[in-house]
Amino acid sequence: MPGISTCCLMGEHLSAALDRLSPLTDLIEVMDEGPHLITDTGLLESYTQKIVLHAPFHGVNIASLFEPIRKASVRVTMDCFTRAAAVSAGGIVVHPGYYAWETEKNGADRQFAKSLKELNRAAREHSVRFWFENMGNMNFFNLRTPEHLALIGDTGLALDTGHANLNGCLPAFLETPFHHMHIHDNKGKADTHSAIGEGNIDFRAVVRALERTGATAVLEMKDFPAVLKSLKALDGM
Repeated sequence: MPGISTCCLMGEHLSAALDRLSPLTDLIEVMDEGPHLITDTGLLESYTQKIVLHAPFHGVNIASLFEPIRKASVRVTMDCFTRAAAVSAGGIVVHPGYYAWETEKNGADRQFAKSLKELNRAAREHSVRFWFENMGNMNFFNLRTPEHLALIGDTGLALDTGHANLNGCLPAFLETPFHHMHIHDNKGKADTHSAIGEGNIDFRAVVRALERTGATAVLEMKDFPAVLKSLKALDGM
């Protein structure tokens, strides 16, 4: 049975979200930003669930050509590493950045490489591990298809099923090594974070890939009812 992301309860305080999710799962991925930004790691001490953190991503771009923005984005991500170490998190999901113009791609790749080196060093210092998440069908975002995996080198992949479906490459991604997964459905056109069965993803293939890899996984739906519907759908597979 997969874990659950707090993404489905972003309208509630983190403590309330954890209280609602903890009876349902042994693994919770905390969306460590916005209303669920962890300001007190002691909050998680009363929960027995294994924790994964999703690093902040709004306004963050570790591939930015503007060096002050790149450095600040790395700093924000490193701060999440510190929180992850404090709560003994099983891992951290990180977005791989983006560029604004096609002509900037080579420069953005160089900036990403600098950030990756710094993040790898910080991960070693904090004894944590992180994975890069594949992105949806947004122009100029890094890591949209398996062909882009060379960019992240030996760093692990957090495979987002919905994002891969938007790019028409989920079957190919399921054949690649991955360490963590975001589970949600869509119809291949919009990133709706829908319940399982409301889109066109073959989740039997997803379950087989999870069983083969032994990766951790969380449901990352837009709302709580979608999570409950998805748990029921998985239980019937």
